[in-house]
Amino acid sequence: QVQLVESGGGLVQPGGSLRLSCAASGTWFSIDAMGWYRQAPGKEREFVATITRGGSINYTDSVKGRFTISRDNAKNTVFLQMNSLKPEDTAVYTCNAKVGAYSFWGQGTLVTVSS
Repeated sequence: QVQLVESGGGLVQPGGSLRLSCAASGTWFSIDAMGWYRQAPGKEREFVATITRGGSINYTDSVKGRFTISRDNAKNTVFLQMNSLKPEDTAVYTCNAKVGAYSFWGQGTLVTVSS
């Protein structure tokens, strides 16, 4: 079992920045991909960004150029630097980790972009 704990959410004005962190624990196995998903009010959860253990990265189109995902493999931690935030980025951001055929989820952290 893998436990994921997110931090860094909060309220920010449009154009501002936030940095999310997600620390994984509870596994003796290497974590393959780690990533972020988000769910806005009244919408389905959507993919935001992912990074593999080897450093391959993918972003959803709407965050390219504004969000940066990074990872500390030694600490099993993934980060999401979010810049130039927009009101439409408001959502619960949830961390995901893949270990072999298994997928684990955090509890989520709320990001609210509002003036």
